Amino acid sequence: MRIAEPTGSRRSSVPLWLTVAAAVGSVVLLGAALVFGWLGPDVGRGAEFCEAARDALIKQPANTFSNLGFVIAGIAAAWHVSRRGPGAMSVGLATAYAIVVVMLGPGSAAMHASQSVLGGHLDLYSMYLLSSFVFAYAVTRLLGLAAPGFVGIFVGSLVVCTIAEFVTVQVPVILTAGNAVFGAMLLLGLLIELWLRARGSHRLEMRWGLASVITLLVAFAIWNTGMDGGPLCDPHSLLQLHAVWHVLDAGAAWFLFRYYASMSP
Repeated sequence: MRIAEPTGSRRSSVPLWLTVAAAVGSVVLLGAALVFGWLGPDVGRGAEFCEAARDALIKQPANTFSNLGFVIAGIAAAWHVSRRGPGAMSVGLATAYAIVVVMLGPGSAAMHASQSVLGGHLDLYSMYLLSSFVFAYAVTRLLGLAAPGFVGIFVGSLVVCTIAEFVTVQVPVILTAGNAVFGAMLLLGLLIELWLRARGSHRLEMRWGLASVITLLVAFAIWNTGMDGGPLCDPHSLLQLHAVWHVLDAGAAWFLFRYYASMSP
C-alpha cells in the first residue's frame, strides 16, 4: 500500500464491500452486546450529555441512533472510492478512513445506549482512531514517508491517546485529558494540512476543508451548550443537542474525506 497513487487509479467495489461489512458487523455486534449485557452495568457514563436515561435496552435513544450518521458517512466515502476513485490518496488508506468513520457510530452508540464503563471506553477509542488517522496522514505526507511510516505514527498516536484516557485530570471546557489529546491531534493534523497546501505539492479543493472545519466548530459549540444543566438542555426531549453534534461531526468527517479525495499532483 502506498500513501499516494496516481489520480485515475483502478477502481474496485472492494472498498465499498469492506466498509459495508465493517458497518453491518459492528452494528450487529453492538446489538448483541446490549441484549446479552456484555458492556456491563449502567454506571451513568455519558449522563452529562443531557438526555435522561430510559428504563429500556437503549438508555439514551436520541444520542444513540444519531450515530447512524457516522455509518452513513463512512459508507458514502467508500462508495466514492469504489465509484469515482480516491484521487491521489491510496485506495487502501481511503478505505481505512471510511472504516474508521463507520466505527465512530457503534463506538459512540455503545456508551449512550448502555451508559457503561466499557461503552465509554469504546466511545473514546473510536474518536482516537479518527484523530490518530488525521494526524498520521498529515505527518506522513509532510515528511514524505511510505506506508510503514504512516502505521508507526498512527499506532504511536493511539498509544498517546490510551495514556491520556487513563489520566484522571479535569480539563476546563473539554472535561478530560483524553478529550484534550483528541482535540489536539485533530488541530495539529489540520494545521499541517494548511502547511501542505501552502507548500503547493498537491492541488486540493479548499472548499471541502473549510466545510469540515466550520462544521466542526459549529458542532463543538453545540456540544458545549448541550451539556446537562445547560440553558438549552431538555432531558426528556426527543431532539437532543448532543445528537445534533453527532450528525454534524459525521458531516465534517465526510467533508474531510472529500478534501482528501480532491488531492491531485
